[in-house]
Amino acid sequence: MTSPKATPKSTPKTAASTAAKIVLTEAIAIPFDKLSLSQANVRRIAQGMSIEDLAEDIARRGLLQSLSVRPILDGAGQETGRYEVPAGGRRFRALEHLVKTRRIAKGVKVPCIVRPADSAISATEDSIAENAMREALHPLDQFRAFKALADAGMPPADIAARFFVTETIVRQRLRLAGISPVLLDAYAAGELTLECLMAFSVTEDAERQVKVWEALCRRGGVSNWSIRQALTERTVSVGDARAVFVGEEAYIAAGGTVLRDLFAERGDGWFQDAALLDRLAEAKLAEFSQSVAAEGWKWIEVQLSLGHGHTYGLRTLRTRSELSEAEEVAFEAAVEEFDSLNDQYGYGEEIPADIAERLATLESEIAEYEARAAIHDPADIAIAGAFVSLDYDGRPMVRRGYVRPEDEPVAAPEGEAATETGGASSEADAVGVGSPEADGRTVRPEPSVMRTIITIGGGSAASGPTAEPEETDRPLSEQHRTELTSYRTIALREALADDPEAAFIAVLHAMVIRVIVNGYRTGSCLEVSTTSSRVDHTVQGLDAFRPATSLDARREAWAKRLPEEHGAIWDFLVDLAPEARTELFALCAGLSVNAMQAPYDRRPEALPHADRLAQLVGLDMTRDWTPTAANYFSRVTKGRILAALREAKGEDTARLLEGLKKGDMAREAERLMAGSGWLPELLRTPGLDAEGAGVAPDAAIGTEEPAGDGAAADAVDEPAEDLPAFLADGGDAADADGSEPNAYAIAAE
Repeated sequence: MTSPKATPKSTPKTAASTAAKIVLTEAIAIPFDKLSLSQANVRRIAQGMSIEDLAEDIARRGLLQSLSVRPILDGAGQETGRYEVPAGGRRFRALEHLVKTRRIAKGVKVPCIVRPADSAISATEDSIAENAMREALHPLDQFRAFKALADAGMPPADIAARFFVTETIVRQRLRLAGISPVLLDAYAAGELTLECLMAFSVTEDAERQVKVWEALCRRGGVSNWSIRQALTERTVSVGDARAVFVGEEAYIAAGGTVLRDLFAERGDGWFQDAALLDRLAEAKLAEFSQSVAAEGWKWIEVQLSLGHGHTYGLRTLRTRSELSEAEEVAFEAAVEEFDSLNDQYGYGEEIPADIAERLATLESEIAEYEARAAIHDPADIAIAGAFVSLDYDGRPMVRRGYVRPEDEPVAAPEGEAATETGGASSEADAVGVGSPEADGRTVRPEPSVMRTIITIGGGSAASGPTAEPEETDRPLSEQHRTELTSYRTIALREALADDPEAAFIAVLHAMVIRVIVNGYRTGSCLEVSTTSSRVDHTVQGLDAFRPATSLDARREAWAKRLPEEHGAIWDFLVDLAPEARTELFALCAGLSVNAMQAPYDRRPEALPHADRLAQLVGLDMTRDWTPTAANYFSRVTKGRILAALREAKGEDTARLLEGLKKGDMAREAERLMAGSGWLPELLRTPGLDAEGAGVAPDAAIGTEEPAGDGAAADAVDEPAEDLPAFLADGGDAADADGSEPNAYAIAAE
């Protein structure tokens, strides 16, 4: 029996297979004069690009999008051959503008998508969908697109013209596109706001941007303010007094760079090289101080800013006025008028020419009155000095008439020669003037023969007007002196903490001179009044300085042992074992040491006392501090680098580096001086260095000739060390910035 054939089963149709295929309407060309704007178009408020700008864009690149139109019917429901535009109204108006300006013919064919008049989708819905369903370009895509055009060679001005934005906006977007890809990815992922991205554009250093981003993320405080602060913490604002005084043009001419915040309305910027700015400001201020020196002052201190207490311990000279009563009234009236005009016009963007001229006249009159209203006696000027600094607005400021204790004249006993403390009399004798009065009155040197000693940034020198200071005589900057003595202070603290006997002597000495010898307070470098001066831990390398970490560990260990309740500390100390109490006493004494040099530190006896204390504890800085390019050689002149090499390694070694540029010389000096035991003068312990610290105590750091006797003389016979091949060709003798070092010690007749 034959089996019946199996009937094949039919495959059921799925919903996808039965769904109607989507058919897209093709655009057709319709003459423009057959089109009109539909009242169903929902856009009523103009925003963004203007119709004129859109018309220019269409004229350049053509119509990129078709218009959506519908037939216009007559009263009988028949098509009239005309069409309305419910979607694409701005494009229609742009085309209309081109027709009106006769740049295109009114019958030009326009690509249009024609929707049936009886479509189930209304014209209003089409208009809404066209505007609501589109998505604006992500800002990052726009930044990158602008960068692609710029990389292809299109100038920012052309990009701005083609996309109807300002050139500033183009530069801003190009700057944003140049930010580190790490940050751009974070912005694209929503981890970073546009405002924060704009803040990162302050610097173009991508590596620096990423480091700041990672640091702020760890700290949990990412904001546009914190980003700008972190990126500009080592810079100087363009509004800073130093920047205003030097001027951006002079700073850039000297090799400086300016960071710009392209997104700030005020045009904020920062001078990136603060050290260069300080040098330029000091040099310009020193030049200004020559006019003050011509007045006959014994000394002038030039500082960019005057710290609190700069006149501590100084006597202020009295002045007299040469103004008559009528002139005093005129003086007050001029000041009042000047202030009134300044309040009215001084802060505006533009001052009328007549007002500006009047302000200049008043300023000149006031300066003349002030000069005659505060006259110093010439004899007082000969023993006194002045401070030259910058005012808050970047103008030079002079404070005259201060006498140092060592310059105070002392009347000689009757019948003996009158002298002055500080060697003023002997100086007068040396130039052949000045003689003691028979009645024992104080004798002052004649102002006409005095030399003004001008001190800049803590360094000083006295010389005649014909003698230019040597490069190696230029003093260390005040900041550098503070940093070097910070190292010594830390090391001296640890050394004293390790020597209880010395600590007892030092503290006892400090107590005696404070409570027994008439409250004398500056004869010790110890701050035993429960004070431990904060060392600036931003000094490069200080965090890895062994004495610093040792002191921190010991301080923390004792802090954990002490009772939390302050009232119980006394009983704790009473019950402490004598050995432990002695150890704690030495630690506290060590922590109180302050041998740092700072501007206007009126403690002339404290630093010599630090030398004596260093001798007592046998402080040897070579154990923990080595000169490197970062902490010394790149911070001083080339002359000082060569002088150090002569002293430690001999003349032949120094000559190897004479032709190098500053940066290469500093790095090579670090290599050659490694293990030499050489120290700058500020870090040496008198006596100890002469016995075996590897340097000659009488070495002439500021001379071109090698030292005669001692370690430096012996080092001359040592074979010179070879330079690496990449430095063998040498370089020019100028500093890295191309300029010769400025003279910082100035004297004027």
